[in-house]
Amino acid sequence: MILIALAGVGAGAINAVVGSGTLITFPTLVALGYPPVTATMSNAVGLVAGGVSGTWGYRRELRGQRGRLVWQIPASIVGAGFGAWLLLHLPEKVFIQVVPVLLIAALALVVVGPRIQAWARRRAEAAGRSVDHVSVGRMTALVAATFAVGVYGGYFTAAQGIMLIAAMGALLPEDMQRMNAAKNLLSLLVNIVAAVAYTVVAFDRISWAAAGLIAVGSLVGGFLGAHYGRRLSPTVLRVVIVVVGLIGLFRLLTV
Repeated sequence: MILIALAGVGAGAINAVVGSGTLITFPTLVALGYPPVTATMSNAVGLVAGGVSGTWGYRRELRGQRGRLVWQIPASIVGAGFGAWLLLHLPEKVFIQVVPVLLIAALALVVVGPRIQAWARRRAEAAGRSVDHVSVGRMTALVAATFAVGVYGGYFTAAQGIMLIAAMGALLPEDMQRMNAAKNLLSLLVNIVAAVAYTVVAFDRISWAAAGLIAVGSLVGGFLGAHYGRRLSPTVLRVVIVVVGLIGLFRLLTV
């Protein structure tokens, strides 16, 4: 019980700052003997509390993003519903085999994101447009990427935040902290949709004791992560994301 609760604290804090807390709680549950699907569903239910505290902690950075989020939120919700359906109907190993490849691609985008943003700004300035302008093409690509990450998050949840940050960093003229705030909100919605779907369809396959312990731990961790995460510079935040992502990649390949 103590191990699961502590894993929840760590996951809540990392989710608020980076977005890969599942890479702590999921292996912990599996190591303690929970079946993978049970671990996935219990983890998704428990981490909703941490998502709430992390999103609340970053509420100031969400201001001014409504125009974009009204498109991203439906994409996340629909994608999460489809991903939850996949978890309940497909063998888990099918998707887990793809996770390392997706995570590597996401980490690469996090690293090159500033260069992509700089290139986009130069093109906007050369065309006489505002550097903060987001074209229809980029918005379409962003919504499609948000949907794809929602599918992934509804299925497995691990590292969905890193993938969201990578997509937004490559397509938006935003700073890291504002993108992190949007990531927290979208990840929370994905977890809520997945948790509701699992509860309705597979109530008896969820370990409610484990989910409760993760919920309590992640609620505390989310507040801590939001409090200290907003103090990090963009460069430090990117370094943290890459380091945590590489650790998560190692755990995925070895668990």
